[in-house]
Amino acid sequence: MTRLLLIRHGEVQGIDPPTFRGRLDLPLTPRGLRQAEATAEYLTGRTALGAVYCSPLSRCVRTADTICAPFHTAAIPHPELNDINYGAWTGLGVDEVCRRWPREAALWKVAPHAFRIPGGESLQDLAARTADALTAILHKHPRGTIAMVTHDSVIRALLCHALGLPLSAYWLFAPSPCGISTIAYADDRFVVEAVNETQHLSSL
Repeated sequence: MTRLLLIRHGEVQGIDPPTFRGRLDLPLTPRGLRQAEATAEYLTGRTALGAVYCSPLSRCVRTADTICAPFHTAAIPHPELNDINYGAWTGLGVDEVCRRWPREAALWKVAPHAFRIPGGESLQDLAARTADALTAILHKHPRGTIAMVTHDSVIRALLCHALGLPLSAYWLFAPSPCGISTIAYADDRFVVEAVNETQHLSSL
């Protein structure tokens, strides 16, 4: 059996008030670094990580490196774990996007699977590449515990995949910075054991 820990990166600027960060390479805030450290401490002694994969963006690499430190291993950047490409929306606040693309912004809120972000990715694109990454990682690690440090968009897509849910269910999940979702894989099926655990962050 392989157990997958889906971990969102620590806090960055642009989460609140919300902007479409996507592939902007943003550093962790001081609070984000503390979240990563708390996650590393929480996992130490509770599990033995066989490998830690991460998105190539620095907020994920820094979070992953912090988690790796007590396990004396190195994070492995994986390009297919990158955040969704927000295209023309990248770097813009949600309010501005709603003003400039009212129809598309409305669809994004209620039917995100039904359109492609202007100049960016569709959820189908996101789901396909993240499922491919998941398959490759599972093939390489048929047993043990593996961490994947990535973005809320990727975690939503992977949870939909594991649960057999359509992409219309994308907004059912709300991964928190350094929240942990756990998926077990054995006998060609997934079991979702936990979604967005954050008890290790309660003092931050």
